[in-house]
Amino acid sequence: MEKHKVKGPYEAFVKRFLDILISFFVIVLFSWLYLILAIIVRFNLGSPVLFTQDRPGKNGKIFKMYKFRSMSDKRDENGNLLPDKQRLNKFGRILRSTSLDELPEFFNILKGDMSFVGPRPLLVKYLEHYNRFEMRRHEVRPGLTGLTQVKGRRGIPWKQKFEQDIEYVDNISFLMDLKIVFMTVKEVFTGAGVENFKENQLISEYFQEHGSLRAGEGSDTGEC
Repeated sequence: MEKHKVKGPYEAFVKRFLDILISFFVIVLFSWLYLILAIIVRFNLGSPVLFTQDRPGKNGKIFKMYKFRSMSDKRDENGNLLPDKQRLNKFGRILRSTSLDELPEFFNILKGDMSFVGPRPLLVKYLEHYNRFEMRRHEVRPGLTGLTQVKGRRGIPWKQKFEQDIEYVDNISFLMDLKIVFMTVKEVFTGAGVENFKENQLISEYFQEHGSLRAGEGSDTGEC
C-alpha cells in the first residue's frame, strides 16, 4: 500500500487530537450509560456483554473492534448458530436502531484504532479481494461513521460506496468531518441506523462479480 500523503494540519494533528479529547470526554461523561447498558445486555442476551471482532485499520493493520452485543447465541439442534436474523431480537434491534451498540467503539477511537469519521471497517476476509483503488480506503483510520453512511448507504451499489470512501480520503477537512457528524446524528434520530442484513450479502456479490470471490465464500456470520 502506498503511503498516504497528509494534506494539511487538520489531518496531521488536529483530527487525532479531537478524537482523543472527545472520546475521553464521552467515555467519562457517559460511564453511567455504559454500566447500565452492560447490565441490560447481560440480562437480555447473556455473556459476554461485548462483541469483539478483528477489523482492518489504517494501512490494513488488524485491530479488535468493540461493540455491545446485539444478538443471542441461539443454536439449532446440531449446535450450530442460527442465522443472524433469528438471533437478533427486539432488544437487539433497539440497540442497533439507536446506535447504542456502537458506544464501545469510543474506546477504539481513544486507543487510536479508529477515528470519529472515516471509512467504516469491513471484515478482514475482504482485504485480499480489494483492487488497488479500493485498498486506498485503508490509508486513513476507519471511522465510527463516514461519508458513505450519510449518503444513501442502503440504496447504492458497493462500487459507489468504495468511491465515496476514497472521495473522503482525498478530501479530509474539518468542515467535511463536522458535516458528516451532524448528518449521522440526523440518521440516528430518524432510525436509519437499523442493521441491513442484505447489505452484507451485497458486498459478497460485488466481489463475486469481479471474480475475486467464489460463490458461497461471502456469507457473513456474526455481528457487523
